[in-house]
Amino acid sequence: MNRGGVQARPDDVAERPLTIGQRIDKSYGELSPQEQRAADFILDHLTDLAIYSGTELAHRSGVSKATVSRLFRRLGFENAQEVREHARSLRSSGVPVGGATPGASADLSAHLVREVENLRRCLDALGPERLEQAISLLVHSRSVVVVGMRNSFAPALHLREQLAQARTGVLLAPQPGQTIAEEFADRDARDVAVVFGFRRRPAGFARLVQGIAARGVPVLLIGDASARRYAEFAQLWLECPIDSVTPLDSYASAMSLVNVLASGALAARPRDARTRIASINTLYDAFGELE
Repeated sequence: MNRGGVQARPDDVAERPLTIGQRIDKSYGELSPQEQRAADFILDHLTDLAIYSGTELAHRSGVSKATVSRLFRRLGFENAQEVREHARSLRSSGVPVGGATPGASADLSAHLVREVENLRRCLDALGPERLEQAISLLVHSRSVVVVGMRNSFAPALHLREQLAQARTGVLLAPQPGQTIAEEFADRDARDVAVVFGFRRRPAGFARLVQGIAARGVPVLLIGDASARRYAEFAQLWLECPIDSVTPLDSYASAMSLVNVLASGALAARPRDARTRIASINTLYDAFGELE
């Protein structure tokens, strides 16, 4: 595990090219009426853009193939093949391209199959040994700082709330209006950082993970396959597939992993956990917080 000096990675600072939707929005007023017609169709069918040829786009939007070709060139693409590759790259990076056709029902069977497959892959990769390592980090550390930003915030918050049932010293970062640094000023090898890093991470994520590791704080990194590049800075890396048949990523596997980790922490110290849960329940009653 490399815990050397912090170096910025190119993906943190590189300017990302505009998506096809952004390019259309930027130049829409300069398009001809026929080009606008084709552009409207593209915006309404971004989910299917990766499979349409130029001829199919022309036919479905009711314009000539020459019009579609001119539109692609105006948007900075050489041809329909480049547009299809662009659409595939957007989806693989987590961009929610398009949505279901208005009035169409979701394919729940396909959704279920993909969700089950994500869960299977996640838990197969976890395995008993890695699960034991993760629980040991969560249970035996002085404190646990759970980090989650953007799409990673929800599973991070859920893990914090569930771990707080089992032990003290579980923190969530960043706090509202704060940055990450405040939470790690006093952290060292006696603590652990659980960092969620699902795709479409904020700029500077690489610097963050490296910075935490450089302080000697063990890092438990959880994310989709795109976060594997940061695994070298983590003591333990856990992968959660988030692929979906819909335009939006699914975090079912991440939430399931949170359940497994928190339940394992409860089971690791049953007497302490029961005492803490009893104390919390007493306060629930005293404060009248639950039905």
